[in-house]
Amino acid sequence: MVFLFDFYTRHRIRIMKRSILLCTAAIIAMASCKKEKDNVTPGTTMMEMGKDPATAEEVMVDRFSATAGMLMVRDANNGLPGPNEAINFDMGEPFITKGLGPNGQMVEYYNFDVQPVQPAPIYVLFKEGASDPVSGQLNIINVVPGDAGYNDFWKVIKVTVPSDYVANTVTSFSEITTKGYTMTSTDMLVNCPVVPKGSTASKRLGSESAELVKGWYNGKIVYYFSFMEKSLSGSNVPLSPIYVTFNINPDMAGGGPASGFVSEMGNMQTHNVVATIPSDNGYSPLWNVNVYDNADFMNVGNLSQAQMANILAMGVATVNCPIVSVK
Repeated sequence: MVFLFDFYTRHRIRIMKRSILLCTAAIIAMASCKKEKDNVTPGTTMMEMGKDPATAEEVMVDRFSATAGMLMVRDANNGLPGPNEAINFDMGEPFITKGLGPNGQMVEYYNFDVQPVQPAPIYVLFKEGASDPVSGQLNIINVVPGDAGYNDFWKVIKVTVPSDYVANTVTSFSEITTKGYTMTSTDMLVNCPVVPKGSTASKRLGSESAELVKGWYNGKIVYYFSFMEKSLSGSNVPLSPIYVTFNINPDMAGGGPASGFVSEMGNMQTHNVVATIPSDNGYSPLWNVNVYDNADFMNVGNLSQAQMANILAMGVATVNCPIVSVK
């Protein structure tokens, strides 16, 4: 138990939705990075157009460095993709897991590693008096994986720009502040993990596009996914419980996440049980992890059974695991 506590304590120390009307789903979609086409009028000059996302320099992203990863940190043996190497999140463990819903439903969810409850800001630009974001403008972030304060979860910040503003003139947070544009914090949260260009995560719950979305980071292009299986809001990212069990219990040598989840013989079906699914009011893709004894694996097939198992530890980590299938 001390091992489990020490393991997660060390990792927790290292982490310290269409348009964006505040009350409509259409706005949430835009705010969460729906891909926009450049708004270019024939005859305009390059200066009037602002920066061209198609030709701008791109950010190097590494989700598995020692500074960015928590449970998923690259080493000589685990085969995690290298810096700025496209990630195929559909390839199976450790990136996608088959688990169980509260009533024993079969669910699938992606694993985007440990994330804090404190969201990072994402800046969405509106012209004065407009109810829709600036057409063609990419959203702006100020942190990427490995930066202090990075989170896959973002709080939407509304930025008001002049009525004659040209899309993509501003491409960084520092330019927003230098120009003195008004910033208004909303309570809207979006789940948009930043990943290397070319990365894939093809599964979504519903009809949401799985394409990568472009944004700006310090004047460079950044890519991220968008998961909108549930609207989120609040000052912090809400939590929902998940009960998991590992091949080796965490209080034993080599135990915990490094040993992998216990799964049924001959397939990858785990008996990890989520307390909520997206149709539930209390659903959140940020899971508060509770660990049960692997000796109880065969006795766990739904939430109530997971809660009755021998719980080895509660709240050991908060992980971003959006559900993409419920059967």
